[in-house]
Amino acid sequence: MLNEYEIKKEMCEIGKRVYNRGMVAANDGNFSVKLSENEFLCTPTGVSKGFMTPDYICRVDAAGKVLQANKGFKPSSEIKMHMRVYKERPDVKAVVHAHPLYATSFAIAGIPLTQPIMPEAVIALGCVPIAEYGTPSTEEIPDAVSKYLQYYDAVLLENHGALAYSDSLLAAYHKMESVEFYAQLLYQSKVLGGPKELSPAQVQTLYSLRSQFGLSGKHPADLCQNNGQGGHSCHACRSAEVSAASASGSSADADLIASITRKVMEQLGL
Repeated sequence: MLNEYEIKKEMCEIGKRVYNRGMVAANDGNFSVKLSENEFLCTPTGVSKGFMTPDYICRVDAAGKVLQANKGFKPSSEIKMHMRVYKERPDVKAVVHAHPLYATSFAIAGIPLTQPIMPEAVIALGCVPIAEYGTPSTEEIPDAVSKYLQYYDAVLLENHGALAYSDSLLAAYHKMESVEFYAQLLYQSKVLGGPKELSPAQVQTLYSLRSQFGLSGKHPADLCQNNGQGGHSCHACRSAEVSAASASGSSADADLIASITRKVMEQLGL
């Protein structure tokens, strides 16, 4: 098991990867690691994640209050979002927030990543919904993300970026990479005339494989709200946010949202 200093070094290494891959610009992005039930390490605000050293990293409690930070550094302004993830997902040990180009473009366009276009994305990610827009550094983003946490391991943040979380920092980062790769492939396949999607039967076979692999986390393979109601998976209904609305609101509202979403996507040629 890594000690605290080694975890800080790992956070700096992930910061370099995120920055070098163009997933953040300037001082954007933030990530954190859970040390114990009331101690967390997080990246500081106002610094480039590509140029951090271990002394940059802050330690906070479950309320986001500073336990230790070197002079000139303070926790990310988005720490509330991280703490909500840890509170509602006890299995999560690390959270990564970034602004990857393609994934963020989909978030800005209001298009969730729900089309089944490659086996790896279906197995590793499932669907990637869009959490409604919230003002950064407020409780609006944690509240928007909250309703998706029990069903997905990655979400897009409307007009903002992407969020991924897992049982280790490296796994959370890999999910962020996968989200961006999925978004890039989907975008480029649309440029070429539109993707050839996997069939519902093929998706279900991949879901079965995921179960056999014993992968950690939450996934539509066995947690999709629509599946829970006897309906199709998110990959079939094409709208992860519609499924969340169905779980929290009336079915009539969900049907209306689904109908509007289909019409908009048809007009956009998606």
